Amino acid sequence: MQPKFVIVMGVAGSGKTALGGKLAAALGWDFYDADDYHSNANVAKMGQGIPLTDEDRAGWLASLRELVIGCLAKNSPAVLACSALKESYRQILMQGDDRVKLVYLYGSYEVIFARMKSRGGHFMKPEMLKSQFEILEEPGEALVVDISLEMDVIIAQLLNSLRG
Repeated sequence: MQPKFVIVMGVAGSGKTALGGKLAAALGWDFYDADDYHSNANVAKMGQGIPLTDEDRAGWLASLRELVIGCLAKNSPAVLACSALKESYRQILMQGDDRVKLVYLYGSYEVIFARMKSRGGHFMKPEMLKSQFEILEEPGEALVVDISLEMDVIIAQLLNSLRG
């Protein structure tokens, strides 16, 4: 079954937003960025360099689950860029629905830290990357993407896999 909703996951700085946006455009689907669903309190906390707790993320994950359910109910295919670092988070988002596909952006700490240091204006500070890697539970069932590849190569690989 071809998916109707794709979650592009990975740690901060792995390229979720950039890749997710390009993938959505290539598929002709809507694109959503999970960062837009954080509460002001969560954004302020991360902006101060304080990692979020599971309690902090609960409302955020519930909002994202509603987004997934709504898109599927309306038959409105979409791509969501979302860290989804823990298996429990992914279970909330996906609910075992085979119309939802997970794409995991994999990269080394060093490569991603360098990317984060070069970007500006984002509330997630490079110093918080360590906490992201500490809680990351790599998914067992996902399309795994090596972020060191060129964006166009990654998009072509994903399109082939998702349409296959």
